[in-house]
Amino acid sequence: MPEAVPITDPTALAKFGRLEVVAKLLVEGDIIGQHKSPFKGASVEFVEHRDYYPGDEIRHIDWRAFGKTGKYYVKEFEDETNLRCCLMVDLSGSMAYGQSTLPKIDYARQLAAAFGYLLTAQRDAVGLITFDTKVREQLQPGTSPQNFRKLIAALHSGEPGDETSIAEVINRVVPTFKRRSLVVLISDCFDDVEALCESLKRLRHARHEVILMQVVAPEEKDFPFQSPTQFRSLERKQRLLVDPHRLRKIYLQQFAAFQEELSRRCGGMGVDLVQMTTADPYQKALGAFLDSRSRSRKKR
Repeated sequence: MPEAVPITDPTALAKFGRLEVVAKLLVEGDIIGQHKSPFKGASVEFVEHRDYYPGDEIRHIDWRAFGKTGKYYVKEFEDETNLRCCLMVDLSGSMAYGQSTLPKIDYARQLAAAFGYLLTAQRDAVGLITFDTKVREQLQPGTSPQNFRKLIAALHSGEPGDETSIAEVINRVVPTFKRRSLVVLISDCFDDVEALCESLKRLRHARHEVILMQVVAPEEKDFPFQSPTQFRSLERKQRLLVDPHRLRKIYLQQFAAFQEELSRRCGGMGVDLVQMTTADPYQKALGAFLDSRSRSRKKR
């Protein structure tokens, strides 16, 4: 495996091909050691004493309390299970866009692979859902290296397809989450913002923690086009020739309004929103994620 890698360049990482290699380079080369881990493994926390009853396990008797009081008391514990994470990766047609940088779908794949590697290394359970208008593939959370390899295979095989319906997919999968989880949604979020936020609110009402990682291309953010340009929809297969000079001001206003509304609504729901472009260094996105979780734990 190469030693010196320009981690700040997502396209350079993509040249290594295999997502396992990219994930390892990302996590071990730039994340571990620079950010305190926000994850916890399995443990138990003492809650209280209660009276001993016949049938209780003797190993749970607090002998120190018996020595002081002459009575049998049992220690009760609250299980703190491994973190369970579901990675949701958008495979809609718009995710195929990439002109000056890595396509959004490849950026999303590498983010998801890095999350999966990090969680698996810390023995946390990670699963995967890929989707466009419907769920394309769903992998239940697991902690084993074999589970991580299945996750990588699913990310490799998923290609951008139809239009997206993020809200409909979230509403469909929420009932399948058997336990409280961390849900990491990786998407360009090009969907109806009202419907999207209502579905995220449903996740929060179900007491899931939500990280929304919005990935856009630099051209979608800055609209740098100058000469007459033909735009092709990657979802509806339509083409439209426009004058960028006439369109630019309106487009940038609408894009800024969309971003601001998404940010405001996510903040109000307690959803951590990380907005990035495919030109951003990976550690910017992953660092924001780790820092966000570390800050939220300190407040508890």
